[in-house]
Formats: sequence, C-alpha cells, structure tokens
Amino acid sequence: VMRVYCEDQLMDNLEAGHHSKFYVPSALQGATKCKEDVEYKKIQPSSHRTKSFHALINFLVDGLTEDNYEIQGPVLKPLQSLFNKMFIRRGQTSISVIGDMTRATLLVKNEEDLREVVKKIETLFPKIHGEQFQGPNKIGVGKFLEDVAEMDKVPGTEIILYRFKPNSSQKERMGNKKHPLYYNLNFFDSIPEYHWVGTTGMFVAFEL
Repeated sequence: VMRVYCEDQLMDNLEAGHHSKFYVPSALQGATKCKEDVEYKKIQPSSHRTKSFHALINFLVDGLTEDNYEIQGPVLKPLQSLFNKMFIRRGQTSISVIGDMTRATLLVKNEEDLREVVKKIETLFPKIHGEQFQGPNKIGVGKFLEDVAEMDKVPGTEIILYRFKPNSSQKERMGNKKHPLYYNLNFFDSIPEYHWVGTTGMFVAFEL
C-alpha cells in the first residue's frame, strides 16, 4: 500500500517531464513519507494532477456559466482509506484497480445542465459506459491495456476516460425510471498507471 501510494504521487513527475525526480522504490523512504502524510493529514495532490482535473472539468462544463456549477477538490485518497480499499472489505479477495487515488466532485446545480454533461460524455466516449465497459477483472490486464490504447483522449488534454457509470446510490431512483443524479467518471492521466509489488499488480486511476 505504501509503495503504490508513494509511486502515484511521484509518477506525475514523469508525466510533467521532471526526469531528475523519478521515483526509486525504497521501503524506508516510503514509510517515512507515509508517516509524515498521515501526521499532517495531507490531502493536496500535486499541481500537475490538479491541472489535469481542472482541464477535464473545463471540458465538461464548456457552455455553462460558473454560477451553474461548483468544484470540490481534488484531494488525495487518505492512506487509511487505501488500506481499507485493498484489504479490509468484507468478501473481497483481490483488487485490480484503485479508481480514485485522487478525486474531485463536480456539482452541476441544474438537472437539465447535468443531462447535457452526461450526454456529452456518452456521445463522445460510447465505449466507457453501460455494457460496453470491460475492466481488467473481466478481460485481463493485456486486453484492457489494448482497449485503453485505442480510446480517444479528452480534447485538448492527455486524459483517457475509461469508465462512466451512475453511482450505486442511484439504484432506487433508476428503478423508478428516473435519471440518475450522481455519476462516477474514472480516468487515467496521460498513461495507464500500473504498479507491480511482489505478486500483486494493480492500476491506479482518478475519479470525478
């Protein structure tokens, strides 16, 4: 858990071109960093990652005024939550994707405007929602990477959207034939970030 957490935060040095700051795995350095982040309750992601989130949001809200939406975050996934995600959940035997290592919330204040945002995603990226989406648990890591390589990036960015779905809290509303009001949009920033530690491999992605 500590290694994946540390690698993710320094991975964007590679994406941003800071080649002198590549991450070198070190259990002692990783433990020290994690201890400091827990003590200081760190939630702020890097400036590179923050810019990526805002680029995605700017694309989605194009045509809306700032009064029509609100942005919360982005924030890092706390280490305690990461441990819970990977090991503690009842009935969980394995995990292949940490889909929300960094996350933000876009609040669209008008349902009609929300429908337009949803329509934009579903129209431009038809393979990432509904029955079209196939994750690595279903099709394997190799095929998943091949599929991701063929996906279009968000215009004007290096962001690769790979999954869009209504939040699980919307099941009752959908059962009553109403449109969902809460969605999860997962993406990779520039490249699919894949970590292999011991015998465990997993992707790290981000969520809006």
